[in-house]
Amino acid sequence: MAEYLLYMWQIEDIIRACNRDIDIIDKNVIAQYQVDDDTRAQMRDWWESLIKMMELENVRESGHLQINKNVIIRLTDLHLQLVKNEKYPDYGADYYRTLPYIVELRAKYNNKEDAAGELETCFNALYGLLMLKLQGKEITHGTQVAMAQISHFLGLLSAYYVKYEADELELD
Repeated sequence: MAEYLLYMWQIEDIIRACNRDIDIIDKNVIAQYQVDDDTRAQMRDWWESLIKMMELENVRESGHLQINKNVIIRLTDLHLQLVKNEKYPDYGADYYRTLPYIVELRAKYNNKEDAAGELETCFNALYGLLMLKLQGKEITHGTQVAMAQISHFLGLLSAYYVKYEADELELD
């Protein structure tokens, strides 16, 4: 789920970078794939539907689609259940190892009107790291350590989410 969410945030940014213009996306993104015409048409439809959703949900310039917000909501619900559940001490321990980094990140961005929750803060941090890497910018050792812990934590949550979806967790 973590990889999916980061991927979808990147898709939102690609749409914005292309001015929400399907022809620009077709030329610069879809055309790069070596696929048959039916698949290409399906890809175009998918991108067009996301553009329409961004328009309808008023996230043209910033923010995230509700389908992506729903992922955070589902993960947060599971996170809260896991932290409270004594059957999953590994999760709680990993969360508490990650918490100082979350607190530090939230303190940096506490002036925003719509302060992100803990998990969204983690995802924002990882997405920011991805953007820095794509831009070829230097990552400090402290940031690398923090991001490694946050990444591990979200990976553990994602693994539990897969089990949760398969009805393999005991959360009573």
